[in-house]
Amino acid sequence: MTNERRVLVHTDRAALAASVAARFITTTVDLLHEQGEVNVVLAGGSVAIEVLEAVNASAARDTIDWGLVTFWWGDERWVPKAHPDRNERQARTALLDHIQIPEANIHPFAASDEGVDLDTAVESYAALLESASIEGTDLPRFDITFLGVGPDGHVASLFPHQAGIREHSKSVLAVRNSPKPPAERLSLSRPALNSSRCVWMVLAGPDKASALGLALAGASRDEVPVAGIKGRRYTNFFVDREAAAEVPENLTASTF
Repeated sequence: MTNERRVLVHTDRAALAASVAARFITTTVDLLHEQGEVNVVLAGGSVAIEVLEAVNASAARDTIDWGLVTFWWGDERWVPKAHPDRNERQARTALLDHIQIPEANIHPFAASDEGVDLDTAVESYAALLESASIEGTDLPRFDITFLGVGPDGHVASLFPHQAGIREHSKSVLAVRNSPKPPAERLSLSRPALNSSRCVWMVLAGPDKASALGLALAGASRDEVPVAGIKGRRYTNFFVDREAAAEVPENLTASTF
């Protein structure tokens, strides 16, 4: 079993979103042919949502049998269900509301106005993950996990110097002191993210260059959380030229 990191550089943000969308469609079709079902973990953030919009706009969108795809989330803001900042709402608007997929295949985190507190929401999502788990684990077989990366190197809602990035046993975490608003969030843990067959990190812009460069140079996961994320098979960094500014050339593969 390999564990390879690759940095794939695109000319600009639009090319990045289109390329990742095309790769997602072909990879998902191939995985469905191989194993009959696919589990995808979605990310928040503007670039990740642009990828979903590009999937929706693709002429190849419906080559995927969406009834065999299940969606999960890497993290969520603890806000009401209809809040425009909610990752679930943004993903539905970008893609999920436009495809033929059973609602039972979509697994968002609970929202703050659904009658549960943050700790109960954590417990409920952990139980949901376990109910779909593969033998010997408490997690589903995550095939593709999308992640964004913040300028500080955070992924999902795992932030530098906070306890979440050091968690090693739980699958789902309550975050109460996020340095980015809102302060309360839910997040998959680092072990849960690292259980994924493939992790696809999508990032654009000059403000991401330092975090990416530090992660690939061997920074500690406590300082730069993205440094601690690795898929079981592959970890792909899909970036634009600006985000790749501090990545050694020997680690990059150009797509232009």
